[in-house]
Amino acid sequence: MTKRLISLWNDENGFIVSAELILVSTILVIGMVVGLQTIRETVTTEMADVAAAIGSLNQSYNFGGMTGASSSIAGSSFVDYTDFCDATAQNTAGGQQCVGIVLTSTPEGTAS
Repeated sequence: MTKRLISLWNDENGFIVSAELILVSTILVIGMVVGLQTIRETVTTEMADVAAAIGSLNQSYNFGGMTGASSSIAGSSFVDYTDFCDATAQNTAGGQQCVGIVLTSTPEGTAS
């Protein structure tokens, strides 16, 4: 039993491979965090653009009445009034139409 413990204690096979694996995986994780943050900001910005485009759609319609020899049909209309968030002015957060996008950055080494 002691002979096996001594051989395990003196065994250094695989040490370099483990250290390299930890180093490479750490670099990959740090790169993924930065990449995923960039993707998150890009998707949020694009979704704000889509929301602004949908909010800008005018759903009003109108058709006039018709009168024939022995019948008539009345016209109809619908007006799409502006909603609370349909204003085109930008809010203080930098986004449009009730979508606020706040991007903060802190210099490296300072607490956020």
